[in-house]
Amino acid sequence: VVTTGGSGFGIMSLVAGVNRQFITRAEGLARMQKIVGFLQNNAKTFHGAFPHWMNGATGMVIPFGTKDDGADLVETSYLMQGLLTARQYFNGTDPAEATLRNNINSLWNSVEWSWFRKNEENVLYWHWSPDYGWDMNFKVGGWNEALITYVLAASSNTYPIPKAVYDNGWAKNGAIRNGNSYGGIQLPLGPDKGGPLFFAHYSFLGLNPTGLSDAYANYEAQNKAHSLINYNYCVSNPQNFYGYSSRCWGLTGSDDPGGYLAHEPNNDNGTISPTAALSSFPYSPVESMAAMKFFYYKLGDKTWGPYGFYDAFNLNQQWFANSYLAIDQGPIIVMIENQRSGLLWDLFMSCPEVKSGMKGLGFQSPHL
Repeated sequence: VVTTGGSGFGIMSLVAGVNRQFITRAEGLARMQKIVGFLQNNAKTFHGAFPHWMNGATGMVIPFGTKDDGADLVETSYLMQGLLTARQYFNGTDPAEATLRNNINSLWNSVEWSWFRKNEENVLYWHWSPDYGWDMNFKVGGWNEALITYVLAASSNTYPIPKAVYDNGWAKNGAIRNGNSYGGIQLPLGPDKGGPLFFAHYSFLGLNPTGLSDAYANYEAQNKAHSLINYNYCVSNPQNFYGYSSRCWGLTGSDDPGGYLAHEPNNDNGTISPTAALSSFPYSPVESMAAMKFFYYKLGDKTWGPYGFYDAFNLNQQWFANSYLAIDQGPIIVMIENQRSGLLWDLFMSCPEVKSGMKGLGFQSPHL
């Protein structure tokens, strides 16, 4: 089972790996050629969009749910975020890198973002199925992990959406604002106490929130507030779960003793997900470093394996996952690199169509 969004995060991790010389540029290019070739020649798409899950041998859809057996626009946006970042990185004049860029552009320009407005509605829809059509009827909006979906839809060279779709569909004409304070920290957007921390991660692997603002929020303030509210909740530990502390914190979607759960302050069962604190490095560097040292030095091989930190643990239940999820591993690598060098932010934000699309939505940033 290959996850489309996690693959996008993996592509960005690969770029970081090449840049840090863990692998050579030639090795990174060869892997990217293999990935892009598979996406072009094998992977099933629907109006240019990819499914949530696919078979890594054949490219056929593996349904994520009964009716979720076709396009997933949000997962597709994570993949495109990664591919555009790789396009900007592999900028050499030799034929192999030029061909890779052309192939990425072909995939990017094939996504029919505007078609996912259904009937020209001022909102994007998350899913479409060849068997069930629009039955899932899930609008992409509010404040969640999908800001990048609207940014890329507005940035498309071929099937762009107008600003009204962003304002009405995503921002709900301002209803995404929160403005309440939690422990003295004001949260500009989103649900009570912020929701799972992946809201601050997935879209911002490429989107640089530093100094980024639009009509609705300052996104640097948003993500820092979200991270610190999550941290303070774990430190105060109102449910008295064993193990929570200033060094052991972080609630987000991950594996769980009961399967999978979107952990957050209002949905907390004692499960800590390393990706929550570690992917928040750009927002809470001191608190994230304390967590990393605790997970690595104190919990040791209970939380650390051959591919990095395992997905989650629950000290209250003495439960430790032995699993890795691409959507949790990838952001750790990418956000540590962004904290250290800004590499992935700089690459993604250098895309000319992204600059144009974001300006069209009313974004302001020193990086546009």
